[in-house]
Amino acid sequence: MTDRLSVYNSDTVKMYDATMRVYTTMVEDQVTDTENEQPDKVGLPEPPAGLQNTYPGEPQYEQPDEQTGGGIKSVPFAVKVVAVALLVVVVSFAFIWEHLNTGGLRYSAGPAGDARRQVKEEKTDHSPPRSRSKVQDALSELEWVEPAFLPVNEYSRPGTLVKKINAVVIHYIGNPGTTAAQNRNYFANLEVTQETSVSSNFIIGLDGEIIQCVPVDEIAYASNNRNGDTVSVELCHPDETGEFTEETYASAVRLTAWLCGQYGLSPDNIIRHYDITEKICPKYFVENEDAWEQFKNDVAAEMSTEE
Repeated sequence: MTDRLSVYNSDTVKMYDATMRVYTTMVEDQVTDTENEQPDKVGLPEPPAGLQNTYPGEPQYEQPDEQTGGGIKSVPFAVKVVAVALLVVVVSFAFIWEHLNTGGLRYSAGPAGDARRQVKEEKTDHSPPRSRSKVQDALSELEWVEPAFLPVNEYSRPGTLVKKINAVVIHYIGNPGTTAAQNRNYFANLEVTQETSVSSNFIIGLDGEIIQCVPVDEIAYASNNRNGDTVSVELCHPDETGEFTEETYASAVRLTAWLCGQYGLSPDNIIRHYDITEKICPKYFVENEDAWEQFKNDVAAEMSTEE
């Protein structure tokens, strides 16, 4: 009981201690009285107010029994003892119940309190639901892909599930010199600015870092009428030509090959944004067909090494 009460507030402990002192004092007084052969009238408790007419005269105490050591025969005193005992039980139960249900224990200090806070936080977690795709589960185990999911919102991550992936679409950012993190944050901030609807499943940075913004089993706003059956990959670039750094290119080959292997796609299922809408995107691969064909060949070679 003491261990359980240690987490309660000081007022609860004081009330409990006061109740126990009353009970202890009453029992000690009775023991002292029963040890005397001739109880002194002065030391006897007076009848409670309002009960004098009910118990006329002096309270009667039976002399201690030599064999049993005596016993309490006074009904008023027995009633008091029972009342105090019940009070102890009721007070203890009431405060235990109160603290269990209002957070007194749940938010107590120490490891136990931390654990209970964690349970509370889990119950009130309003973060976006986890992906239900096996490919997404496999992605979470890749050390070279950094998950930085956008908040669910109608402008960059609607949370709409994709039933089947039929292609991987390659894009370029269009903002020379910007990083993957900067573009990811731009997508996330659309929830606030609401200036347009755009995003991508992945962004590959100038140093080859790969950030995932939208789970692969959810729609990203990147490829127009093909959003519903494709995975989109945005590539950062250092200048207006749209040509990629070696690090960006290598990571694009690696990620695209991995995605094709997971979805059972061939290099023919790797397309440009241009192939959907004729938009000049990715610029370098649209203006240099040989470079685009080489990219697909490099992906095929990477796929063969993964088998």
